[in-house]
Amino acid sequence: MYSVLRHILFCLPTETSHHLSLGSVWLLQKLGLSRLFAKPMVSSPLTVMGIEFPNAVGLAAGLDKDAKYINGLSALGFGFIEVGTVTPKAQAGNPQPRLFRLPEAEAIINRMGFNNLGLEHLLEQVKASGFKGVLGINIGKNKDTPAEHAVDDYLIGLRAVYSFASYVTVNLSSPNTPGLRDLQFGQPLIDLLGALKKAQLELAEKYGRYVPMAVKIAPDMAEDDIRRVAEVFVEQGIDGVIATNTTIARDAVAGLRHGDEVGGLSGLPVRDSSTTVIRILADALNGRLPIIGVGGISDGESAVDKIAAGASLVQIYTGFIYRGPALIAEAASAIANIEAA
Repeated sequence: MYSVLRHILFCLPTETSHHLSLGSVWLLQKLGLSRLFAKPMVSSPLTVMGIEFPNAVGLAAGLDKDAKYINGLSALGFGFIEVGTVTPKAQAGNPQPRLFRLPEAEAIINRMGFNNLGLEHLLEQVKASGFKGVLGINIGKNKDTPAEHAVDDYLIGLRAVYSFASYVTVNLSSPNTPGLRDLQFGQPLIDLLGALKKAQLELAEKYGRYVPMAVKIAPDMAEDDIRRVAEVFVEQGIDGVIATNTTIARDAVAGLRHGDEVGGLSGLPVRDSSTTVIRILADALNGRLPIIGVGGISDGESAVDKIAAGASLVQIYTGFIYRGPALIAEAASAIANIEAA
């Protein structure tokens, strides 16, 4: 059924089909019909970052930027949902067109630019949802905030979402906000994470509840850089790493229609590079903090590959667009089977 629906949706402009798909997910959940497209949630509980997850497969940030569709998406069988990236102030993002499908490669290129309705709106949506599952909230900086003041935006985000999130993700790796990826390295990274860690501990005392904080990194780092940031994460007391965001590399889609569009490439072309980053991270971290694996998961085997490389959990996005809800149960079952073996 999903393959037929996907064929229809892929005939529409990409961003139009994106909003229509999410609206359909919302409507199916409201009507109690999500089961027509999705299998029951795979129950395979595991504890990561001190949080109990119903299963190991989550939705990556970027699909539900404003937390409007949490319940509908959760009804499809995800073990956890990550919303955002949200910025302190609403922003329109980059001009359209800014989202491109590459079906031959089962890939997407986006240069959305953190388009979202802002922190206040997202939190209203979270409160209205009444969602009781595991919810990650992904925070970023506004485009017009200078890099030297980025910490101010991240602190605003952390303080605002803290009491609503199961965990908070610090997004330093989108290629679509100028200068953002520079914050992944050296003293800027140390200063930023130090300020956020201090605020996290203050908030834990204020609310009587410790909310873990993860950092999302890019797949385009050299091995030495990956190992250096791993040490910084441990030294600064970060609770987890999400690896990886989209890539700026284009070798895998050279010659394809839209293959030369500016933005972040996701889907099958990033599968191997993401898994390589996870493997290097796992070796550098040596179990000192967990990894959430993202990038190119399109079936149960590729989900298991991320776990075998060292991830504790996985997230899907582009594979979900191409495969639909069936991928969630397939990936969760495959991971549960290897953990039970």
